Amino acid sequence: MKLSSTSVLASILLTAALAGPLHAQKAAPGVTLDKDITYLEPDRKEKADLYQPATPPPSGTLYPAVVIIHGGGWTGGVKNAAREENIGNTLATHGYVALSIDYKLHDPKSPPDQICWPQNLHDCKTAVRWLHKNAERLHIDPKRIGAIGGSAGGHLTSMLAVTQAKDGLDPKGPYGEFPCDIKCAVDLYGPIEFLSWKDVAALRKSRAQAPELYKQFSVTTYLDKNDPPFLILHGTADTTVDVEQSRLFARALEKVGVEHQIEIIEGAPHTFHLQPKQKDLRPLVLAFFDKHLKGK
Repeated sequence: MKLSSTSVLASILLTAALAGPLHAQKAAPGVTLDKDITYLEPDRKEKADLYQPATPPPSGTLYPAVVIIHGGGWTGGVKNAAREENIGNTLATHGYVALSIDYKLHDPKSPPDQICWPQNLHDCKTAVRWLHKNAERLHIDPKRIGAIGGSAGGHLTSMLAVTQAKDGLDPKGPYGEFPCDIKCAVDLYGPIEFLSWKDVAALRKSRAQAPELYKQFSVTTYLDKNDPPFLILHGTADTTVDVEQSRLFARALEKVGVEHQIEIIEGAPHTFHLQPKQKDLRPLVLAFFDKHLKGK
């Protein structure tokens, strides 16, 4: 049987997202981990993992928070994969509360008119609102929330950062009384612009069939000068999402005047976490979050 380009793309992205050894999820020293928290409506199967510093913040201060969004071609992936655990523990070890989320995924067995978009983005926005709602209990400052994600999670992280209420992509609820904007974003090798890229299985239609849908799915559609700062990370050996996607993104951000930094990692493949063998990225990512969420 001949596979369509959408099926091939979904398979590649999902395989890349799930690559790596299986492991028992655990908290790093000095970190507490609460698994499978309900952050969406009670009947939703998608849950979240919460990484927190083991001790409360010093008197008179609050922790900043970061939403972690996994990859998997919008079809697979999980909140507790090795990359997400690495990011969650890194952040919590350095004074952040991190919420790693599952979100609505594409189900190829569902009716043709049912797609995961924009519910997957709605779920990411609801995660931000959940942090607002629970800010006092978690000792976090709701005015200092960022996001980070890899691959499809990089795309959703970027969409979370650049879409506003006027774009019609904010969910009505739950927690609709709270905002869902973020102060900064880290995009790890996420696809950004789909009108000239590849067909996406999760959208159920090709670009030729639904150009407006692909435009709505593209981060570049929403860019303006008021968007928050970005850190973009991509490897030159990425054969799943071409590094040109990140270079294109950086040029688009430059054009509208958004603060950004792009780091191209020589020899790095797809789906690396913050400690690939090519370069330890923790100082870079922490410095970015410290600047924009801690004011350092």
